[in-house]
Amino acid sequence: MQNARTISSPVKRDGGTRETEAARPFVHVLADSSDKLAGVCSALERQFTVAGERLDAEARLSQVPFAVVVRAELRDVGNIAAIKKRAGKLAKATKRIFLVEHSSHVGISQAYALGATLVLPGAINKIKLLAALADPAELASAASSDAPQPDDAVETAATAIASMFTAVTLGEPLDVDGTKEAGRRIADRITEHGLSEWLATVRRHHEGTYQHCLLVTGVAIDFGLSLGVGRTDLERLYSAAMFHDIGKAQIPLAILDKPGRLDADERAMIEMHPAAGYEFLKDHERISPEILDAVRHHHEYLDGSGYPDGLCGESINDIVRILTISDIFAALIEHRHYKPMMPRTEAYNILCGMTGKLEKALVTSFKEVALTR
Repeated sequence: MQNARTISSPVKRDGGTRETEAARPFVHVLADSSDKLAGVCSALERQFTVAGERLDAEARLSQVPFAVVVRAELRDVGNIAAIKKRAGKLAKATKRIFLVEHSSHVGISQAYALGATLVLPGAINKIKLLAALADPAELASAASSDAPQPDDAVETAATAIASMFTAVTLGEPLDVDGTKEAGRRIADRITEHGLSEWLATVRRHHEGTYQHCLLVTGVAIDFGLSLGVGRTDLERLYSAAMFHDIGKAQIPLAILDKPGRLDADERAMIEMHPAAGYEFLKDHERISPEILDAVRHHHEYLDGSGYPDGLCGESINDIVRILTISDIFAALIEHRHYKPMMPRTEAYNILCGMTGKLEKALVTSFKEVALTR
């Protein structure tokens, strides 16, 4: 194989009936070498119709695939340029999965900036890749022109978060206005279509820390809308939500995305992220004191058992209280490949059980957001 690979032979299904490859979801593979291209195609060809091309070849994508899988060195400016050249067509795919061999925040941020909906770092893992592609609801509609398309608000917000993480990692200027604009677009989207649609869209297109930030922002916005907060307070709320986990850019991905239980040292490192985010943002003149407070204190509890400062009671302001509830709820209902997604009812019950830690009146008010909106 040189520049492309296409699989089109018929396959046998249960019961002896035959089905052509065209009836299966179409996945387009892009890679920067023939070896990488062959490796990804061979991992997928038993379950998908697969076509592929090298990034240094002329663009061949003629139909809209269900998914695009990219395996390339993103530190190579030529590869980045080749991916950007195909951006218009790639954006129409329901899933855009980047396989990034070098596990770093910079590489992952670069992938999201190029339009990734999911990044799988490290050596290629066939099981993880197939799991990432195997969304039954999407597979059923993949061959249809009505298949769900990425949402502009989701992609704008994900790109803003990627830019934020890159700024922390590389010490680059922070695009505060771009991040706030992304939050505003999420607010507009939720106002128009509701929270449930936002949660489903985000979970369909993103994974890990990026998914979490997008879910928290959506939940916080809808919570604010349900409480009837004014426009200015809503802007403070979605800005705080967008920035709240920026300190995680300084935590190694091996710890941040660890599927099992964290040990004491790993937990201590995770608990550094609110203070780390605060330190990074505190000298930015466009970041208000309310946002700084939320970034530093969104893991504080009313009984003083939170971190990093052990605040309690009236020391925790209203925006932080709202954000904390939104953060916990989003963490419980987010989708991870290594754990089942918790039902919203069960997640809300956990909030109700956190007596003394969360404001009871706010948890009660949150019920409609959690269960019905």
